[in-house]
Amino acid sequence: MAEYRLGVQLHGHADDVRGICVCGDAGIATSSRDGTVKFWTRNPEKKSEYVLSKTLAGHSSFVGPLAWIRPSDRFSEGGIVSGGMDTFVFLWDLHKGEVVERMKGHNSQVTGLAVDTNGDIISSSMDCTVRRWRNGNAVEVWEAHKVAVQTVLKLPTGELFTGSSDSTIKLWKGRTCIQTFSGHADTVRCLAAMPGLGILSASHDSTIKLWALTGQPLLEMIGHSSLVYSVDAHSSGLIASGSEDRFLKIWKDGVCVQSIEHPGCIWDAKFLENGDIVTACSDGTVRIWTTDTNRFCSDEELAAYTDLISQYTLSRKTVGGLKLTDLPGVEALQVPGNSDGQTLIVREGDNGVAYSWNSAEFKWDKIGEVVDGPGDAAQGQVHDGVRYDFDDPYAVADKWLLKENLPLTYRQQVVEFILQNSGQNNFVPDPSFRDPYTGGNAYVPGGQPSSSNGNAPKQIFKHIPKSGMLSFETAQFDGILKKVTEFNAALSSDSEQKQLSLSETEMSRLPAIVKVLKETSFYHTSKLADADMALLVKILMSWPAKMMFPVIDFLRMFVLHPDGAALVLKTIETGNDVLMETFLKAVAPPVQPANLLTILKAVTNLFDSSCLHQWLRIHCAEIIDSVTNCKSSFSKNAHLAYATLLLNYAVLSIESKDEQSQAQILSAALEIAEDDAQDFDSKYRALVAIGSLMQKGLVKSLALDLDVKSVASSAKASMDSKIAEVGADIELLTR
Repeated sequence: MAEYRLGVQLHGHADDVRGICVCGDAGIATSSRDGTVKFWTRNPEKKSEYVLSKTLAGHSSFVGPLAWIRPSDRFSEGGIVSGGMDTFVFLWDLHKGEVVERMKGHNSQVTGLAVDTNGDIISSSMDCTVRRWRNGNAVEVWEAHKVAVQTVLKLPTGELFTGSSDSTIKLWKGRTCIQTFSGHADTVRCLAAMPGLGILSASHDSTIKLWALTGQPLLEMIGHSSLVYSVDAHSSGLIASGSEDRFLKIWKDGVCVQSIEHPGCIWDAKFLENGDIVTACSDGTVRIWTTDTNRFCSDEELAAYTDLISQYTLSRKTVGGLKLTDLPGVEALQVPGNSDGQTLIVREGDNGVAYSWNSAEFKWDKIGEVVDGPGDAAQGQVHDGVRYDFDDPYAVADKWLLKENLPLTYRQQVVEFILQNSGQNNFVPDPSFRDPYTGGNAYVPGGQPSSSNGNAPKQIFKHIPKSGMLSFETAQFDGILKKVTEFNAALSSDSEQKQLSLSETEMSRLPAIVKVLKETSFYHTSKLADADMALLVKILMSWPAKMMFPVIDFLRMFVLHPDGAALVLKTIETGNDVLMETFLKAVAPPVQPANLLTILKAVTNLFDSSCLHQWLRIHCAEIIDSVTNCKSSFSKNAHLAYATLLLNYAVLSIESKDEQSQAQILSAALEIAEDDAQDFDSKYRALVAIGSLMQKGLVKSLALDLDVKSVASSAKASMDSKIAEVGADIELLTR
């Protein structure tokens, strides 16, 4: 079989390229973490090349799945469907470059798209549902899996399939599941048609499977060393797959016939009709690979790409948890050691070599090569040309001692050396291991070592998990009273709204309430009355929306008083849900930015009182959905209030073990964390929410599916020390 070589590189996206859609003969559409969809067409002057034709910007967060709608009377140049982390499905008119349908209904990231023969759009989501859209409206909605749906596939013959984080594939007839395909050991990330045979599935278990439409597994392809994100098939019988391991693999008859390395993970891979393969890479570049010598790139471009791979691989190569490029050179051996047995690793060419200081002979003795693989230490290391699996450093130590004909009493010393120089600071011995000499978990001459006492070393995080609730406790009461007085006077002077104004007696009560609220140190003895609550309800329920913000601000402080929170709950229990009515009024279009900011802070303060936690749990999804729809009206302070609200909700959902709420909060927090326009404080609170949900909640696997590794990596590189530290906390959780 002819080998694939680099043909074309398409540069234009500012971040990871996440999805590819082959749009017939019209061109190629690509989606990206940068929030855009780009459409590429063949260069009219050089058919083997592509040029950027259109950039479609409308999503507020990264864009994932894409689907193609062929040209028609409605779409003269065709249409593109896109799904985003912002939960929207957009239908674009390619000729106009505009969104013609905005489909809102999912409450989490859109993960898959398909177009039915009748023009219906089918979408899947992390919210566990599949939706069928017709003319912009959802005509069918059903829970397809109990956990996130990762992909959807519609065959021309009518079959509809979904793949999920529950590791299964389901075949649907309408909203009825008629077959469940089980066989993968982890998330099913991508599905593709294999013409004439069945369907292909790519999984986080690092395998690709071919299934008959009856559910019978026909073939398993094993070769990737990490999560497989994408799979596609060509009419020739070839299969292409892309993975976290950075390799595009090409398969024929179940055998990998070629592997092509990339400078980043491959999110998507698709065949063109002519057999060329398009890849979407995390380095922001789209690449086309071909077997046609007429479409090969120039020797200069190929050499530059080869050098890019070499530099990328070298930059990722680590020794003892350190980058190879950070190790000292051999000149470091000219400096004497400080103590007998001191170890030093130096860079010799592309390898790290360990030396031990020999005080008696005043020289460095070479121990041997200790080299991590291109990824982390878990992939094994090389010593004296032999690759060792360091999952059990005791086994490695035994092999080395036997090889060197040294007594086993040195075992623990060698283990400590391995742990120190392989970056395995959190190694926990296998509890099932029994040492042949002692019958214990580890052979320890003369005592139990601190690193092998059978207990897992406690991971230390600087910023997670978050415990307790945050609140907005300061207020300009004089300003609040002044604004309420001003608005009340305006109502009194308006003949049509005079009945909404407060009487002199009611107005005089407000300063008395403020006096109670100001004296926070007396909250344990001071009281608020039913009449105070009734007055607040009257204003909140009757005053026009444009006059609400100072009263909502009053409510924000009112609920911080134990009596105030109890009175609010009492009012709700009588059937008058003043909180929800006020919230809905504040977020109703046209949104008043002042209302939005004050209601965000007020709802955040509700978490301070445990008696209101049940109300918050019940309305979690509605509150987050409604606020998300208002994000275009956010000020900087509103962004911070929203991030604080999500952090409080994260803590509450962890306490209540509410997985569905945790998933929605995680998705919303990731959207903030990925937004480069966010200020440091907002981003920090969103990251703390993410880390807390991963460590103490039920959504760690979902976070990994949502590429939290990239979020953590980006945070670690932040100029803000707090963000960098919480990024490191999250990265530790991904290992």
